[in-house]
Amino acid sequence: MLNAETGTPMLETDTLDFLAKERQKSLSKREWHFRMKGYGFGIRDHGDRQVVTKLPQGITLGILPANFA
Repeated sequence: MLNAETGTPMLETDTLDFLAKERQKSLSKREWHFRMKGYGFGIRDHGDRQVVTKLPQGITLGILPANFA
């Protein structure tokens, strides 16, 4: 699936599940971003959406759904 706004693919189900589980363990959005960096993921804002990247290269993996907590 492609997002018409950014041309970025949606994340794979396994990756999305992992990100959601880690978000539930985190007390804040900032802590979650920090935890994801430890796993090699970067989360950056792109307009009203969040884009997941692979660190340190910054390769875009996909976007988070709009309703992602």
